[in-house]
Amino acid sequence: MNVAIHATFEEANAAAADCLAAWLTHAATRNVMVAGGNTPLQVYRLVAERGLKLSHLNVFALDEYVGVPLAEPRTCANLLRGSVAEAWGIPSRQFLTISSLEQDALESVRQHERQIADLGGLDASVLGLGQNGHLGFNEPGSAEHSPGRLVQLDPVSIEANAKWFGGDYAPSLGVTVGLKTILSARRILIMAYGSRKAPAVKTMIEGARTDQCPASFLQGHPNVRAFLDRAAAAALAVKS
Repeated sequence: MNVAIHATFEEANAAAADCLAAWLTHAATRNVMVAGGNTPLQVYRLVAERGLKLSHLNVFALDEYVGVPLAEPRTCANLLRGSVAEAWGIPSRQFLTISSLEQDALESVRQHERQIADLGGLDASVLGLGQNGHLGFNEPGSAEHSPGRLVQLDPVSIEANAKWFGGDYAPSLGVTVGLKTILSARRILIMAYGSRKAPAVKTMIEGARTDQCPASFLQGHPNVRAFLDRAAAAALAVKS
């Protein structure tokens, strides 16, 4: 894992945007998966400001809240539609999301993973690190080769969801691309900022590879770039 520690999250975001822009414009890149949430939004904006020609890309959402109306602007699908698909000039037919409706979510993510496989797999994936070490909604206890599925969320994730939705919703169920697909991406970029992420960062980088910290499975991946600020990296024994 290539770990870059920056003084501030703004500096880390700038470096992450440089990395992501290079990946997106590489001649071999066609299929990209992107995470929602607060952490990567600035990076998406910095990429958009470059005016790159990205209309050839297929962009897949990583996960989705379950039990939230489709029209709610803070779903992963709607957030990423604005901050990635529209901002990067991705044709609507090439922006692929997962349903937030409970009756549709499981079949939706299964179809999502079939599309990824049919198109040759992911060339790049953008991830945020959960406070409990999750990737997407692959919570602690998720197997390394787990498929896309519905997941009962940990209390820490439910609390974060309630804050994200300003108390309007507090989803206890998520739907996510599985670790098998995430870890099969040819390149992975992950970001973590702030002192609350420090324990998960330490386990991800220096701990045992265990399903109790799904992000620790990234240790076995050949091409991971991790971007941290000093607060998130504070617990690391070795600081580069």
